Amino acid sequence: MAAALSAYQHIEIKKSLFSTKAVYTPTQSRARAIVLEYSPSEGERVERLLEMPLDKMAADIQEKGKPATGVNGNFRLELCLSDDRQFCALQLFRFGDFRYNPVFEPRFYEGKDVETIALLL
Repeated sequence: MAAALSAYQHIEIKKSLFSTKAVYTPTQSRARAIVLEYSPSEGERVERLLEMPLDKMAADIQEKGKPATGVNGNFRLELCLSDDRQFCALQLFRFGDFRYNPVFEPRFYEGKDVETIALLL
């Protein structure tokens, strides 16, 4: 996902001697990486949620709660979320053949859509 993130038009990668950080350029907010892991059943729920329209996703999470994270899960959700919650990039992976394989291509969200995606956290 790092390559897709660095190629995104509103992300600037700033490198210094000791660090590299991603900045969401419209707000100059730092974007931080988050990795969440899920059991097979919870990971399948995350996959279903991410396939829903955002309003239905929000309603489902409000009704049933957010998916429970675990340790060393079968599913891995990689996110990059700006500190001001105006930008989010994410990609879901499923473990198989001794590695995590992408379930779908990286997805990017900006503005109010990020509020809904943040409900997963």
